[in-house]
Amino acid sequence: MVRYLIIGNSVGAVGAVEAIREIDHQGSLAVVSDEPYPVYSRPRISEFLAGKSTMADMLYRPEGFYQTHNVQTYLGRKAVKVELGSKEVRLEDGEALAFEDLLLATGGVPFVPKMDGQGKEGIFTFTTLGDAEGIARRLPQTRRAVVIGGGLIGMSVTDALVKKGVEVTVVELKDWVLNTILDQDAALVTQDALADAGVRVMAGQSVQKILGRAGDETTVGGVVLATGEEISCDIVVVAIGIVPRTELASGTPIQVNRGIVVDRRMATTVPEIYACGDVAEAFDFIYGINRVIPIWPNAYLGGRVAGYNMAGMETEYPGGVAMNSLKYFGLPIVSAGLYDPPDSSYRVMRSLDRKNRLYKKLVLKDGLVVGMVFVGAIDRAGIVLGLMRDKIDVSSFQDTLLAPDFGWASLPAALRREKLTSNGRSPSRGPSVLSGRARV
Repeated sequence: MVRYLIIGNSVGAVGAVEAIREIDHQGSLAVVSDEPYPVYSRPRISEFLAGKSTMADMLYRPEGFYQTHNVQTYLGRKAVKVELGSKEVRLEDGEALAFEDLLLATGGVPFVPKMDGQGKEGIFTFTTLGDAEGIARRLPQTRRAVVIGGGLIGMSVTDALVKKGVEVTVVELKDWVLNTILDQDAALVTQDALADAGVRVMAGQSVQKILGRAGDETTVGGVVLATGEEISCDIVVVAIGIVPRTELASGTPIQVNRGIVVDRRMATTVPEIYACGDVAEAFDFIYGINRVIPIWPNAYLGGRVAGYNMAGMETEYPGGVAMNSLKYFGLPIVSAGLYDPPDSSYRVMRSLDRKNRLYKKLVLKDGLVVGMVFVGAIDRAGIVLGLMRDKIDVSSFQDTLLAPDFGWASLPAALRREKLTSNGRSPSRGPSVLSGRARV
């Protein structure tokens, strides 16, 4: 019997482990993962592929993390079924682990559409360290690559491949790259940086077929677009996106929509079963609804909230927001919240300097910042994100938000004093704001 059982070994699991051990130092705790590695930073796998980070650099927590927190690990062991009646998780090798509380932190899996020619050697996805290692082994025979998908994953692998001297063509179904976090103006600035790096972007296109090499149909030799155009390549990376990995909840009373539905405690519809991270539909404080937000900080915070509640410390998830901060091809970008308003009831403020690759956009609703995009100059993005998260009415100073000299001193004096004197803490930094008693 395991007191706390966690399926998954990424950032959400780390958040839960650390929160549990703040409350309960003795209860048995186990982590199961089908990956064989200790917990590593998934956002840095592009650095690993580019040769800028070693495996030691990739570690998200120091060696000895599991021993320090008294965690039993089942790495390289896949969980295949949750038996709610007996409260057991069955592993692929037949072993069953009984639990009292269970956290599903299973993340997501790459979405790979059906294409003619699948199954050839040289086709990859790019969401795990194993994926990066596989591509790295292939690089000595790679001069040209086709990346299918111009989203966050696609840009990540493209940046790494370019740094390794590979000629890359990005095929994106929508009209511009990073379309889930950028509007068209911001995307055009980004595509200028891509072009300067030698990347060819084929927007509004899709891959219909993966070709083999001349005399070797088992190995990638190119792709055929929907228009009939052929592009020669040595590898294909499918980077369209991820889908929540919900199969362990299938066939159970655990409610699943796109992801596993959780409440503000990160609890599922079944008692003593929790979920967090990319697999969970959790509260979005901008949209005011539950939805899947597959980003690193939300996964960690959700894991902590789940961990506290599993250990008996009643905790409420404050809500997440779709916030992405990235820097590829030398261009820093921050995007958060509702970047593309649905109607004219929103106020949109923007500033564009395409020549110098600078773009700022804010979306306001009833005096509140509900969306933002910063490209090129992002040094003030953190202040704006704080205004968004704290739901500060910016009506009295909204016209200064995009000014070149906007900063902390631009805020009203009363707001600055409030920020300076505030000593509130969020669940991500400890249990001081939490109520309830620990159950150990």
